[in-house]
Amino acid sequence: MTIAPLRLLCAFSLAASLTLPAIGQGTPSESQRTGYLRSLAALQPIDAHAHVQKSDVAFTAMLERWNLHLIDILVVDDKEPSGVSLEKQRAAALAFIQSAHGHASLCTTFDPYRFSQPDFVQTAIDGLNRDFANGAIAVKVWKNIGMELKDSSGHYVTVDNPRFDPIFRDIEAHNKTVIAHQAEPDVAWGPPDPKALDASYYAKHPEWNMAKVPDALPKKTILEARDHLLAEHPHLRVVGAHLGSMEADVDQVAATLDRYPNFAIDTGARVAHLTIQPSPKVRAFLIKYQDRVLYGTDIEFMGKTTGNAAVEEWESQLARDWRYFATADTFDYRGHTVHGLNLPPTVLKKIYHSNAVYWFPGVEPK
Repeated sequence: MTIAPLRLLCAFSLAASLTLPAIGQGTPSESQRTGYLRSLAALQPIDAHAHVQKSDVAFTAMLERWNLHLIDILVVDDKEPSGVSLEKQRAAALAFIQSAHGHASLCTTFDPYRFSQPDFVQTAIDGLNRDFANGAIAVKVWKNIGMELKDSSGHYVTVDNPRFDPIFRDIEAHNKTVIAHQAEPDVAWGPPDPKALDASYYAKHPEWNMAKVPDALPKKTILEARDHLLAEHPHLRVVGAHLGSMEADVDQVAATLDRYPNFAIDTGARVAHLTIQPSPKVRAFLIKYQDRVLYGTDIEFMGKTTGNAAVEEWESQLARDWRYFATADTFDYRGHTVHGLNLPPTVLKKIYHSNAVYWFPGVEPK
């Protein structure tokens, strides 16, 4: 098969970007950052973990500029001060998706806080099916299941609770995918570590610091419940958000991937956790499990954030992560000196594009 000239040029540019010499630990110049983003754009990247509820011309132009497609995720959070209802979130997300000209897809959700109500299951299924009919490609189950939600008897509800089974069966019947954010980084269970990568998050969000919740379930219990779900629904595709909440060691991720072929992971907000593990180990992991890792940022664009601020945050994160995955540079990543993994182009294509297409049927990058 003959390769189109444009694709050939993109392939050449990608290969060239991977052979550049290391450029040191400083912040990349604007031209260097643009070079990273152009190499990334050649892959038609999919950010498999994003939260967007605003429509903005500058933001849409950024998506078009870098051939970027977003999976836009809804979350029901009763601890969020703004308290935006699921209905308002859905409307805002669908308005954004409509304005994005084919650069975004919806990951919907259901309200878990209705768990103890008699009509919970049917209401959840009806809502999901309406969203599926409107183009939703996935369903999010969030950390409040396992870390916050309790039943009418005061017991924690985990994701493998039998009451969820009809919902998961319906998702599977519609050939949709679950994005499962179960548990948090280890530091959330203590002991406190001000140097931990996520310490600043729990300083701002102490409500998710399980070390301060006397009856909180252990992280191990929550992940075991997630694994039980995988075992009970072997034909349900599940993408574990945030490295499957096993961010501390890729060996743990590998063991879970080996046990459950219906499970994959995204990198949302956890690339930094990869960078502090030995580079050869992480590189070997990503090559071995190249079909099971999806790139995601977990960046939000909503509230008072401006379009230009969102563009800057996304472009900075995309460029920094590309530099880590795609080059052999030694540079600073969030205060740590890291060594780029220089992954093969075929692996990069899977992580940034092909895996999302496989694990999320219906995602349609422009």
